[in-house]
Amino acid sequence: MSNMADYTKEINKRRTFAIISHPDAGKTTLTEKFLLYGGAINLAGSVKGKATARHAVSDWMEIEKERGISVTSSVLQFEYGGCCVNILDTPGHQDFSEDTYRTLMAADSAVMVIDGGKGVEAQTRKLFKVCVMRKIPIFTFINKMDRDANDTFDLLDEIEKELGIATCPMNWPIGSGKNFKGVYDRQEKCVITYSDTEKGTKEGISTRIAMDDREVLCGHIGETFMEQLEGEIELLDGASAEFDLDKVGSGDLTPVFFGSALTNFGVEIFLQHFLKMAPPPLARRADIGLIEPAEREFSAFVFKIQANMNKAHRDRIAFMRICSGRFDANAEVKHVQGGRVMRLSQPQQIMADERKILSEAYAGDIIGVFDPGIFSIGDTVCMPKDQFCFEGIPTFAPEHFARVRQLDTMKRKQFVKGITQIAQEGAIQIFQEFNTGMEEIIVGVVGVLQFDVLKYRLENEYNVEIRLENLPYEYIRWIENTDIDLKALTGTSDMKKIKDLKGRPLLLFVNEWSVGMTLERNKGLVLSEFGRS
Repeated sequence: MSNMADYTKEINKRRTFAIISHPDAGKTTLTEKFLLYGGAINLAGSVKGKATARHAVSDWMEIEKERGISVTSSVLQFEYGGCCVNILDTPGHQDFSEDTYRTLMAADSAVMVIDGGKGVEAQTRKLFKVCVMRKIPIFTFINKMDRDANDTFDLLDEIEKELGIATCPMNWPIGSGKNFKGVYDRQEKCVITYSDTEKGTKEGISTRIAMDDREVLCGHIGETFMEQLEGEIELLDGASAEFDLDKVGSGDLTPVFFGSALTNFGVEIFLQHFLKMAPPPLARRADIGLIEPAEREFSAFVFKIQANMNKAHRDRIAFMRICSGRFDANAEVKHVQGGRVMRLSQPQQIMADERKILSEAYAGDIIGVFDPGIFSIGDTVCMPKDQFCFEGIPTFAPEHFARVRQLDTMKRKQFVKGITQIAQEGAIQIFQEFNTGMEEIIVGVVGVLQFDVLKYRLENEYNVEIRLENLPYEYIRWIENTDIDLKALTGTSDMKKIKDLKGRPLLLFVNEWSVGMTLERNKGLVLSEFGRS
């Protein structure tokens, strides 16, 4: 392969990570501050606030702007300190956890943002489990130190207990809220004092004072905080885990940083350390073994599909994570599942709703390509002479179901098109009654907020009004047996037979115990909790 050394250098510059958190922990603000340091934006937009305020760069969908929550994952790229940084911003709201889950499949590491006043919250726990499952390195930023925070030792203890990962604080906060004085850098053995920076800008004065300069330090933080800090450092050196990059790499140890994204304190320190410690693009598992980023020509997989990102052009974008080699916009590639050789149309890097057409990209990068309706989540794209598939992305089982009623039957065509396109994005799943066609549509979601998004998008993007009737089912099972006669299946009174868009049979249940009972009544029946993409 020509220019192999150039490829390797470019690939090793990449850092591709997802930012995960509970809603309101300050993830979007932190993302913006990263972009600010990378020179990608000049002024950070306030995330929430009045209708006139600038919206956060990474929130683009109308419903996100109205509600102040991130619904879809954005991809943001910038250069900093010799690295090419790809941030995958994820929805914090638990109703969109499936989107976050798929995004984590495209990342090499994760940054976990925790609110210092709230500690580990439910959503953090759920997403964290996915990181652990994938064994990806996790870096922790404890945010909102400019507000009153929990005891620092308690916060670390909670991370260790709740998430089952060892912590290694890289710096240590001095006070919180109005008394937040700064952080102690454990490596440099100095204190970086906190000076309130103007919101949205990166200029701020931070002073480094060595621990040995006790007198100067006391003048900055006061005798009481000085004594408290000395006591805490002593405790810390005896109690916390030693820093070990191998353990960080295997997802067994998380380096912890403290700061405030809103006032910009500790963000750049975190970014600098993170880029040194985070891995460059990692090898990916395929059916022929591991695919090494710098040892193979171009390959990628689709982890997200988004329709109607641009109102002016009714388009669908397939987001791909490049796993190996260099992408050349003029070269032909093979879509493995579709069995066709093609050029990827309009390859672009997408910064929220702004796009930049690309001529090349490297392993670790995320590209968006125009999708005429041929790609599915989990699909592999590689060079025409290659033949392999990356590991599939499992689909979450929906937990909430509703029957969809179309209000204007004259708009049947738009309705079917709209609901099918939104379903292909993977956030909702659509099913049909077992013995009918598309007349009776049942929609399944992981979180109920997805119903609102579906209704909103059908109205705004496809001009179709719907009514949703909630159904009592909570459990769904895919039927693994291909030879089963569904008509002869003996179920329970709370069971419903349905099929997915590919015609595969499924069962819905109101009660969990009905699943076991149905298995007992039908010898040889095999049911699965996961669908296949």
